[in-house]
Amino acid sequence: MNKIHSPLLSRRRLIAAGSSLVAAAVFPRLAISADAMAVSSVADNMHLVSGVGGNVLVVKAGSNAVLVDSGAADMTAQLQQALGQLQVSKVTTLFNTHWHLDQVGGNAHFGGQGASIMAHKKTALRLSTDYYLFDEERYQQALPESARPDQTFYDEGEMTTAVGPVEYGFLQSAHTDGDIYIRFPQANVIAVGDVVSPVVDPGFDWYGGGWIGGRVDALNHILSLCDAQTKVVPAYGQVVTRAHVEAERDLMQFMYETLVDQIRKGFDASDSLASGVMDNLPRRLDDPYRFLYSAHKGLWAHHNKLEPNIV
Repeated sequence: MNKIHSPLLSRRRLIAAGSSLVAAAVFPRLAISADAMAVSSVADNMHLVSGVGGNVLVVKAGSNAVLVDSGAADMTAQLQQALGQLQVSKVTTLFNTHWHLDQVGGNAHFGGQGASIMAHKKTALRLSTDYYLFDEERYQQALPESARPDQTFYDEGEMTTAVGPVEYGFLQSAHTDGDIYIRFPQANVIAVGDVVSPVVDPGFDWYGGGWIGGRVDALNHILSLCDAQTKVVPAYGQVVTRAHVEAERDLMQFMYETLVDQIRKGFDASDSLASGVMDNLPRRLDDPYRFLYSAHKGLWAHHNKLEPNIV
């Protein structure tokens, strides 16, 4: 994790934020319905399709479109219906923000229709071979060739598409080992997948390479690409602004520093929960123990990067 040159975020500051109207505004609680597909406008010729697994961003140029993520496999028909409503007849390019199934479920459908699929190299590797799902104690089979990315990158890049210039880059180890952002500079819109989480608990797929330190670094990088008017598209929930990303970064920074200190004292996830670390935060998590368990697992996987005498 890169050293963050900012004052230590104190517990007192977070508690104060939790009682303010600002914190309430940037951490709204919304119900997520898996079967309630909805289409909403993000900007000119840009729409968000929600309720199809993960969010799908649709960027139109006439009857053609660029997609960010492809939803869940069992929701592909609903997504195709939404594209019909938007008068999209052809998807030319599909970006995958990472390799989780709610983001790549429609890959085979759109890849089979001729769409070029762009993703991080590690996402392409995950989708090209069987990989183990720790929580489910099973292997996920590789996707068919038509569903795998045919364009990959490692650090960052840009391309010119029918919808204009598109920039993209790696968000290393933030949620998985293959997270990316996709930025549409003309519209001041950036899609970031599960690296920003307005309505679901921030998650670290520690078995798949994600950890809380990587998430802090990634949120800082996203902030460097945003101004106050930037629209940030997450994997789940509503479009948010820079203010939400900054609040989420502050919370993750606080949790990172606190958990490092607790691990140095020999705490495990149960000890952290019992310590009250999740109490009185500006945001209530749905499953605090799961969050702490994943954060601890990821921290131990990266223990050599934390402090000189962590163990």
